[in-house]
Amino acid sequence: MKFLLDVNTLIALGFREHVFHERVAHWFSNEGEQCLTCSITELGFVRVLAQAPQYALNVSDARTLLYKLKVASGGRIGFISDGNDIQHLPAWIRFPLQLTDGHLSRLAASNSAVLATLDAKIPDAFLIPD
Repeated sequence: MKFLLDVNTLIALGFREHVFHERVAHWFSNEGEQCLTCSITELGFVRVLAQAPQYALNVSDARTLLYKLKVASGGRIGFISDGNDIQHLPAWIRFPLQLTDGHLSRLAASNSAVLATLDAKIPDAFLIPD
């Protein structure tokens, strides 16, 4: 099975200081057969890590960290291009905070994957187990 990692899951996998790093790293090492990123998740990774003062990273550091994660995965983390426009949003979206989740969910499905997340509220997504 292929999994598109959402932003928080990608950060938890790549940043050891993240509160859910052990949870995601354990899942990835045992179950994450083929994981994917996209422009949204990669940009989100860099933005969050570079904006959060407690992480003390700049944009360059965050980019390097993501690059090293992808290389260290031995090809288990791939990249998918995003060709989905606004018409691909799922019907369950009702609020602005759901837009990215809905977009990523449909992007995953259109690439024969499932969105992997730490958020139990996303319909049809795979919840990374505790």
